Amino acid sequence: MSTTVPTARVFSSDNVAGASPEIVDAVSRAASGQALPYGADTVTGDVRRRLCEVFERDVDVLLVSTGSAANALSLAALTPPWGSVLCHRESHINNDECGAPEFYTAGAKLVPLGGHDAKLDPAELRAAVRHKAGDVHSVEPSVVSITQATETGSVYTLDETHTLGRIAKEAGLRLHMDGARFAGAVAALGCSPAETTWRAGVDLLSFGATKNGTMTADAIVVFDRSLTAELAFRAKRAGQLASKMRFHAAQLEAYLTDELWLRNASHANTMAARLQEGLKAIPEVGLLGAADANILFCRLPQRTIDGLLADGYAFYHDRWEPGVVRFVTSFATTEQDVDHLVRAVGRHLA
Repeated sequence: MSTTVPTARVFSSDNVAGASPEIVDAVSRAASGQALPYGADTVTGDVRRRLCEVFERDVDVLLVSTGSAANALSLAALTPPWGSVLCHRESHINNDECGAPEFYTAGAKLVPLGGHDAKLDPAELRAAVRHKAGDVHSVEPSVVSITQATETGSVYTLDETHTLGRIAKEAGLRLHMDGARFAGAVAALGCSPAETTWRAGVDLLSFGATKNGTMTADAIVVFDRSLTAELAFRAKRAGQLASKMRFHAAQLEAYLTDELWLRNASHANTMAARLQEGLKAIPEVGLLGAADANILFCRLPQRTIDGLLADGYAFYHDRWEPGVVRFVTSFATTEQDVDHLVRAVGRHLA
């Protein structure tokens, strides 16, 4: 008997969704004929040109297979082994990457900081960038890493991103952005991708794609192109220079064509907003913050959680305090999926 949970009832992560049909078709087309290896194919070049257009400037691009690789390699290029990475205590690099940043940086230390709704607090960051700077008995503050959108689904506003960028730059630190859900943040803000990245001081961006429609491809977008050569060597040494890079490139090219990346993200955000409105109408549900992007946290009675699990719903419910659950929507979530979940919650509260 299969134990697979029906996709329509899985709200644990946007990683559970498949791939956009446009991306599957692109991979199929890339499978025919021949192409030069290791990124020398024409499609990889096309992806770079498209990202130059997206970000309104010359950028370099390294295609990798995972977001964790994008984050770890980026931080390794920005941080010496005796350096520190200032990040939020709830960030993915701090909690969910099995020490990959520390491994790839050859020992740099992650220094977790606080801030409401998983956003770095500017005052706390301003103190941290100066803490023991130049003291050989301590790690040297070297890079700030921010997550956009955050692990709670909140989105840094343009003012917030620019403020953190100024703090980093005034202290001589580099700025990395973990953009695992970057498309969702851009869609929510309605801004240009440039405004929330390099114009705010971001040096390297983990672009984020697998949560939003690709299959096995992500990218590092390099705004400070003096880092490109080092990143290329690090990617090869880490096993991230794919010989048949055209399959990564085909996914990213389709992802960027006709703004599929923004359309997918907008849909996921809309489904989270629909879920929020549906749950808001149920008095016993305690919403915890707003769904700026595609993640919603709320508080439910244990009997309701147990009932949803018995119905076959999948969601995170045991990683925070008792009764706190997380629902995540994706580009593949339908209005029917959301409405069924809202009705199920109401039924198990009755």
